[in-house]
Amino acid sequence: MKKIFINIKRDTNKWSILLLTIVLFIGIPIITIFINLIYGPGETWGHLVKNLLSDYLINSFFLIIGTSFFTLLFGVLSAWIVVRYQIPFRKQMQWLLILPLAIPSYITAYSYAGIFDYGGFFEKIFNLKIDIMNHFGLILVLSFSLYPYVYVTTRAFFLNQSKNIIEASKLLGAGERKTFLKLILPLARPAFIGGLTLVLMEVLNDYGAAKYFGINTFTTGIFRAWFSLEELETAIYLAALLVLIIFIIILLEKRQRRRIGYFNAVKNHQQIKRIKTSKIKQILLFIFVLIPVLIGFLLPLFQLMFWAFLTFKEVLTLDFLYIAFQSLGISLFSAIVTVLFALFLIYFSKWNRLKYVKSIAKIGMLGYAIPGAVIAVGVLIPTLFIDKNIVLFFNDFLNIKIGFIINGTILVLIYAYMIRYLAVAYSPIEASSLKLGKSLSETSKLLGKGNLYTFKKIEFPLLKPAILSALILVFVDVMKELPLTLILKPYHINTLAVKAYEYASDEMIVEAALPSLFIIFTGILPILFLNKVISKN
Repeated sequence: MKKIFINIKRDTNKWSILLLTIVLFIGIPIITIFINLIYGPGETWGHLVKNLLSDYLINSFFLIIGTSFFTLLFGVLSAWIVVRYQIPFRKQMQWLLILPLAIPSYITAYSYAGIFDYGGFFEKIFNLKIDIMNHFGLILVLSFSLYPYVYVTTRAFFLNQSKNIIEASKLLGAGERKTFLKLILPLARPAFIGGLTLVLMEVLNDYGAAKYFGINTFTTGIFRAWFSLEELETAIYLAALLVLIIFIIILLEKRQRRRIGYFNAVKNHQQIKRIKTSKIKQILLFIFVLIPVLIGFLLPLFQLMFWAFLTFKEVLTLDFLYIAFQSLGISLFSAIVTVLFALFLIYFSKWNRLKYVKSIAKIGMLGYAIPGAVIAVGVLIPTLFIDKNIVLFFNDFLNIKIGFIINGTILVLIYAYMIRYLAVAYSPIEASSLKLGKSLSETSKLLGKGNLYTFKKIEFPLLKPAILSALILVFVDVMKELPLTLILKPYHINTLAVKAYEYASDEMIVEAALPSLFIIFTGILPILFLNKVISKN
């Protein structure tokens, strides 16, 4: 025991202390949730375990398997096709493939319900009525809404893959297909698994689409326990079980690849050269990459534009435009803060010498697995406690009466966003940092340069595409966030997602199209910028 303490004292440095401080700051809401487990579940917990828990588990597992298959299929293959092959409209398809991220999955669900419903476009054109309000329909909606997480991270990796590796494979007699399956795909594993992890967290966290399609999942069960049964304790128990599932997924993945290094030598690096194939193959490849764009973006967009055309005169006002600017400002600032904390976690963990501290840093990933409404409660409880003590201090010692200082402010909302979406920023940056290897930083240190200097001059320039990707992914996600915003937003602040929800909750789904379109169009410009940065680098 004495030796352990001596080793801890020897290995502890300033980065260890900073990392533990940041982890504690990020983990307060999550710790608060788990502390509340001590008080036990609510009265309906026994009924839920006996009659509903198996349904939640089976449905969630089915969604995970189905969504994983389609997101990997279209995300990875689309990324490889636009990087490796000459196809019609290749440059346009590169950024069109990212655009489904701009549409909230619950809005996509509403759109497809309108498209396939009685009197919808599909019935008018093909004289057919298809029921998509089922498990398979929900899998398709979630898959084609979320596959860009896999596409963005994987395409960034493929663009930085050296053609020397492919040429070496072909010299050894491997064809194009074998090279991709046996060499390129395994090397890309950190990238597409990082994207897939985000997809799985988003699937398990989804509420709007699952509820609209009538599918019982963990998240719909959490909301039902909290809002319908008014048992926050039961909701927290379900949330803790959901967090445990996500944590197991992360640990299994880390365990599988912990002894494998993923990096490319930078010496004589040459980018992959695109292949020009036959016209028929080009058309087939184009059709393949068009499918996710059509299903995930174009069809829902056309439906929303049709609805918006019917209602824009009533919805488009000066107050509405003010809400749009508020959403932009909040989303941008939240994205910057989130990316900064992701960098802190990754590099403070890298620079500290205590192994167990590096494992603790993974707590930051758990926020994405917890429903936004539960994160909001985890933020509210400690901030209310602090506010009450501040009020008491001013009243008892200074005889000054003040209101709450922290709660009801934009800072609390941004803090909650940072916790909620830290994993979104963390995964692509970590995947790219793994690719760099250790040789560059170790060489810099041998030349007498410190950690901060090495990061600023060497690692940061190489990580710019991943950092910008993370920034845009978080920006778009914050624009779409609903339950967390509803609970924590200041009374004088509103967002486009909340406005769309207000219309939908009042059974004015057609009017919800315009704020939904604003969310889409405000996400298009940064997505185009992201595409330009990835292509350039």
